Amino acid sequence: MEIAVVQADCVDYSTPLLAVMLFEDRGSLAAPVAGVDERLSGRISEVLQRGDFKAREGQHLLLYPPEGAIAAERVLLIGLGKREDFDLERIRRAAATAVKQAGRLGVASLATLAPLQDRQPSENVTVKNARALAEGAVLGSYSFDELKTKRENNASQPGLRRMDILEPVEERVAAMEAGVRVGSALGNGESLARTLGNLPGNYATPEYLAERARGIASTFGMKVTILGPSEMEQEGLGAILAVAQGSEQEPRLIVLEHRKGPAEAKPLVLLGKGLTFDAGGISIKPSQGMEEMKFDMCGGAAVLGAMHAIGELDVPANVVGVIPSSENLLSGRAIKPGDVIRSHLGKTIEVVNTDAEGRLILADALSYLRRFDPAAVVDAATLTGACVIALGAQASAVCGNDDGLIEEIRRAGDRVGERVWPLPMFEEYREQIKSDYADIKNSGGRPAGTITAAWFLREFVGDFPWAHLDIAGTAYGEGKLAYQTKGATGVPTRLFVDWVLSRAS
Repeated sequence: MEIAVVQADCVDYSTPLLAVMLFEDRGSLAAPVAGVDERLSGRISEVLQRGDFKAREGQHLLLYPPEGAIAAERVLLIGLGKREDFDLERIRRAAATAVKQAGRLGVASLATLAPLQDRQPSENVTVKNARALAEGAVLGSYSFDELKTKRENNASQPGLRRMDILEPVEERVAAMEAGVRVGSALGNGESLARTLGNLPGNYATPEYLAERARGIASTFGMKVTILGPSEMEQEGLGAILAVAQGSEQEPRLIVLEHRKGPAEAKPLVLLGKGLTFDAGGISIKPSQGMEEMKFDMCGGAAVLGAMHAIGELDVPANVVGVIPSSENLLSGRAIKPGDVIRSHLGKTIEVVNTDAEGRLILADALSYLRRFDPAAVVDAATLTGACVIALGAQASAVCGNDDGLIEEIRRAGDRVGERVWPLPMFEEYREQIKSDYADIKNSGGRPAGTITAAWFLREFVGDFPWAHLDIAGTAYGEGKLAYQTKGATGVPTRLFVDWVLSRAS
């Protein structure tokens, strides 16, 4: 969807739908909205005063102006909630509501205004508001219908294609355009991650992810390295190979390098688990809900989405994206509980549960990426059901070895609406992953499962700052937020990019 900033007065701008965002108070309307209200003979003020529309967050009401009153054919009122509770997340959700209502109405375009909490917003506020509008609009317009025949039959129908952000003040247009550029890129990247996550395992294989990485590299001038089984054998990536040996699909280790920072600057590394389908291996999962295990590669999808956005924005930084990818199935060749495997780092691992496989492929990747001498590493993985029990779908867990980096990640999550919550990494938790037969075992059992999984990963981390995001509860769901749909959410694509942008600035 195209998003443009247009210098125009909203009362005279011709559009099938004008979306107006309002706060939940009954004070005087801001100047642009007041002008619309005046042309509508006070209809907006009337519905607010009567309480027919209270402007609560997520509430919306459609008005049809009298012919000739304003240039817009329809006016959509969207609630932002209380003024004192206003934040960028409210804008994202309101923009998504506008886009979804426009889609239901069947219009090809809509126009909207950036909400004004302050009558004279600073340039920084203007940029952030425009960015949030674009993020919400792009994410709200997302749908996954690639595999439906109805899509092919309706290919000629245009659907919603454009959103214009109207700005009457010329001096604010450039700042808004800068915000829209960033917000659109973040929305595009997260939409890509959603699509990759939603694709079933017979489509999104490890090689398919590698092909998408090659496409990103070609589009944005990145270096791409793809390791297959023979290269992994030479590298000694025994943990990835062990997980993959029960599948007919060959594993891949995917590396994308965006080198737009100073040559001497150490890169930021984004690492994502790319388990394209997880049956649990010999420790097989219950059949109910197993189809959702196509989402086990959402961490890797988020890295690909983030690298796409970073390339689109041409971020002046050195960033490396790493995705270890395989399937975890069961066959006569599959690893068994009790097997001992040797990792890339050389440590031996007792496999006490073949369904704790994500940490195995991440362990090899963490060891492999040391060659990049990273400034910091952030990984994301749908790693533990324990994280869902602890935090539900409202936040991802974050663990790590550097409090400063964890705080950076927490703040980035708050800024983009992809919240994280720190869990402790006390030394005592490491006791649970000690093995009697190898250097370490791959599961510490049910107690503190998210933390002991993080401790397992920490065993393979070098001396660089590292943070681990467990996104088991946030990577996919029912799509309850206005800018989400059922299935993959794309989390934490925008968090990744926001963190990189904050480091780059």
